[in-house]
Amino acid sequence: MKRVGILTSGGDCQGLNAAIRGLGKALYQAFGKDIEIYGIEDGYRGLIEGNYHKMKESEFSGILNLGGTILGTSRQPFKLMRVVDENSGDKVQNMKDNYRKMGLDCLAILGGNGTHKTANLLSQEGLHVVTMPKTIDNDIWGTDITFGFQSAVDVAANVLDSIHTTATSHGRVFIVEIMGHKVGWLTLHAGIAGSADAILLPEIPYSIDSISKVIEQRSKAGKRFSIIAVAEGALSKKEAKMSKKELKAARAAEPYPSVAYRLAKQLEDATGHEIRVAVPGHIQRGGSPCPFDRVLSTRFGAAAARLIREKKYGYMVAMRNNVIVPVPLSEVAGKLKTVPLDLDIIQTARDIGVSFGDE
Repeated sequence: MKRVGILTSGGDCQGLNAAIRGLGKALYQAFGKDIEIYGIEDGYRGLIEGNYHKMKESEFSGILNLGGTILGTSRQPFKLMRVVDENSGDKVQNMKDNYRKMGLDCLAILGGNGTHKTANLLSQEGLHVVTMPKTIDNDIWGTDITFGFQSAVDVAANVLDSIHTTATSHGRVFIVEIMGHKVGWLTLHAGIAGSADAILLPEIPYSIDSISKVIEQRSKAGKRFSIIAVAEGALSKKEAKMSKKELKAARAAEPYPSVAYRLAKQLEDATGHEIRVAVPGHIQRGGSPCPFDRVLSTRFGAAAARLIREKKYGYMVAMRNNVIVPVPLSEVAGKLKTVPLDLDIIQTARDIGVSFGDE
């Protein structure tokens, strides 16, 4: 009898259930009645505390287009995994003990960067692990794309489309704050798809003067509005020179809830234009996965099942040049895939007049 555990960890996103379904269906196809699948509840917390249940084959039906995760999720910071505390004790040992209590042959893990650090840790501790890359940020090293990303792009681009009509009607400048603390993939793609006039990314520090210039030039050209797509982790040129500690202290001392509101105040003072802020927030990772993510998640799930069938453990399934390939967890864990400054899509945006606030 083959026994496989499944957990979803970290922030939720579209496509988690589709990936669970792809994995489950492929395992049943491969092993028939000789497979038992255990759903571990609320991510690594469930593995630490021993909360899991034996899944029925019917649980993998009707969830392809369902958002969220039927298994629940939680955030368990990697830096605390080795910290022994009175609440959860030795978390790593607890996870190993519960893995063995379930009699698992393999643990399938769906998650983002922090999740993959812990997955690699468990692999190093001797557990059989395979993973699938999920995040709306598309920042996992080793894969061209993560599931959840395209769905979030669709949501954010739709927000920008909607903002255009009200911005045009009132002749206003709108700042739309898009998710992405450390990388700008989502803001970049949504900004281009949503016809933003300026796109501000964590990888490209901006200056207020540059953005003000965009607004003034559009105003002189008779254009009644401007749209700025800003990643929540965007940095000014001054902030980019700060240490992490200095930046954290500077942000904490500000009266603004986020970078978009600070930017709005600075641009109002610099240009005299009326500025409005829209923050779609968690809407970007909610709702049904788009068709692209349904297909991608299914491909990842089926590929993970193949690795399990072949007893090829310690790998993440990844998309490279539209081909699904296994990538060693040791090469993935702890690495962040940022937006390269020489990326073709950035040049494309510049070629059509989009500003990144750096000129």
